[in-house]
Amino acid sequence: MRTKKKDTDITEEDAIKSVPSTPVSTTAVTTTPATEKPLPTRSTAAPKKLPEPIPESQQRELFKWILEEKRKIKPTDPEAKKRLDEEKALLKQFIRAKSIPSI
Repeated sequence: MRTKKKDTDITEEDAIKSVPSTPVSTTAVTTTPATEKPLPTRSTAAPKKLPEPIPESQQRELFKWILEEKRKIKPTDPEAKKRLDEEKALLKQFIRAKSIPSI
């Protein structure tokens, strides 16, 4: 089955000419204020299960890998070099620390 398409060859001028001239109302249209919808209440479902913490050894390996990747980056301006050096110093502190903050 095919649907029929209406002719869209009518130009705007033809459409304006075909509409009988009627006086245009200059009164403002009033709108009703929108009513506020109440926020949906949260259901008291079971709390989300937190993932197991990452062991410190894996965190240290991750920090070492990130540090190696940061060393490969070649900064283009002094500001980027300074920021990169600060990030690498922070990673080195985490690697050398006895206890690592949990992520």
